[in-house]
Amino acid sequence: MMVVLSGLLAASLAIGLPVGSAYADEPTDGTGAGTSATEVLDSLEVKGRAPKTGYKRTQFGKAWADVDHNGCDTRNDILNRDLTGVRHKWRTHNCVVKSGKLHDPYTGKDIKFKKGKKTSTAVQIDHVVALSDAWQKGAQKLSEERRTALANDPYNLLAVQGRANQKKSDGDAATWLPSNKGFRCEYVARQIGVKHKYSLWVTQAEKEAMAKVLSSCPTQTVPDYTGVKDSTAEKTTESEQTEQTQTEQSAEQAQQTQQTTQAPAPEPAPAPAPAPQPAPQQDVYYQNCTAARAAGATPIYQGQPGYRSQLDRDHDGVACE
Repeated sequence: MMVVLSGLLAASLAIGLPVGSAYADEPTDGTGAGTSATEVLDSLEVKGRAPKTGYKRTQFGKAWADVDHNGCDTRNDILNRDLTGVRHKWRTHNCVVKSGKLHDPYTGKDIKFKKGKKTSTAVQIDHVVALSDAWQKGAQKLSEERRTALANDPYNLLAVQGRANQKKSDGDAATWLPSNKGFRCEYVARQIGVKHKYSLWVTQAEKEAMAKVLSSCPTQTVPDYTGVKDSTAEKTTESEQTEQTQTEQSAEQAQQTQQTTQAPAPEPAPAPAPAPQPAPQQDVYYQNCTAARAAGATPIYQGQPGYRSQLDRDHDGVACE
């Protein structure tokens, strides 16, 4: 009998099965990965949105906690995963990303990332299922440990264009979808996987919006990987954008030259009066990052209400990370 057990143990280790699971299917992560996204969507509970009462960012643990204990915070883990040509800040053990390039899945554009007070916000880390949305659809019932796992789960995180992330805010599929239509099926399928994994529900409007997207890709399955597959994105490289801009500028200059030779230049119009600059927002003030986290406002990006350079310790444009 011992010989048989030893043989099964050796076979399990050889093919990568966990010990004691020689006859069992390989365990899943609870996302429903590999299964039809439509089928998993149909398995989710449909309920109305619960009140947002009590929601705070701190309900999901410390922002960008090092939950995998690899010595690097979650934000930099995702930047390291999603960016190419990564360069790191010196003496950070290849953790803190100093520069790199992102192929943004939400817009299909390539974005250069450079860590800095005025540049870091070009690339932000998005929760595919927003934490506020999760709170209103079942996360209130999860333990703090489970909510912290949700907030830092690489499966629920993507590096994306900052402007797209801010437009999305805490919207679900019924209120926001990526402008890159080639990524919508994968995006919705990943939201479904996250909600399945953490036992979150969907509203009727959300389910209908997801089903509409999936109707264009009936073979879409719930992703079984973190990150993004490049094949699903619509490439719009920086070189193409630059070339297009140069072409447009050349055409405009040629047109202006032609107009100049055909008719005398008109008298220049008086310069318009400069528009008044909006007064800086001063209605939000956080004494420290603890107060900002308690208000559920972190991380605070430069330009957002409540941002102060005193709260931005590494001066990269993101306060209270």
